[in-house]
Amino acid sequence: MRPLKTLLFTVLLAFITQFALGQGQDAFSPERGDGTKLVKIFPNPATDYLSIKFEAPLAKTIKLTLHNIIGNSLEVESEIVDEHEIRLKVKDLPAGVYLLALKEDGRSQSCFKFLKR
Repeated sequence: MRPLKTLLFTVLLAFITQFALGQGQDAFSPERGDGTKLVKIFPNPATDYLSIKFEAPLAKTIKLTLHNIIGNSLEVESEIVDEHEIRLKVKDLPAGVYLLALKEDGRSQSCFKFLKR
């Protein structure tokens, strides 16, 4: 069963990388009618901290899930800076590519790819 999950995740990751995330770091983020992004992540590549900034006050209600490139879920320390920003401590993570999924009310809102140096 584990090899099947790994294969399915690899196929899904290839699809995401090829068609969506190749267009920019916030290709999945929702947009307002005027085309501005509602969520921004920076800096990318990250070294010590990764900031997630929301246009709306979502920092206390959003759920973050961090995954490495092979799909394993990772626990990282997070800090709510204010109603519009969350900071993740990525300093202890190995260098590599990571996926950050944001969920609001149990629904997937957006997914971001970032590089940790």
